[in-house]
Amino acid sequence: MIVRKLRLERGWSQEQLAELCNLSVRTIQRIERGQKPSLETLNALAAVFEIDVSGLTMEADMTEKATLSAEEEKAITYVRDIKGFYTHLIKYAVVIFCLFLMNLYNSPNHYWVIWPALGWGIGVLFHGLNVFEVFNFFGPEWEKRQIEKRLSK
Repeated sequence: MIVRKLRLERGWSQEQLAELCNLSVRTIQRIERGQKPSLETLNALAAVFEIDVSGLTMEADMTEKATLSAEEEKAITYVRDIKGFYTHLIKYAVVIFCLFLMNLYNSPNHYWVIWPALGWGIGVLFHGLNVFEVFNFFGPEWEKRQIEKRLSK
């Protein structure tokens, strides 16, 4: 987390940091996700950020012990849910478009592509309704009731 914070403070992308440190982008991504770097990697990062290696390791230990507030965790979860929905929507659009092209090429008189588009489209619709909490059937209150119900048994 500290590497990400330092990188963002300087306005660098992961690719730029990797190039400055002579590391791979994948290594930077792993470190930012919480994987422990090697001493050699820490030395390279410390040199680029112009800080002591102990500052990097001490900060990393502190961030592991620090917990996010409930509001921060909720915001992170919400953003991940939105990202998941948009990813789902893009996959849907690409696949259905390809199927549509196949349909036009193979059997232009019969539009069978409607059925997968409709079926999957309903799934995408409900995914969006759930993420944007239009109909919150299984929201936090439902979870709380279910947890209390299970704990009382």
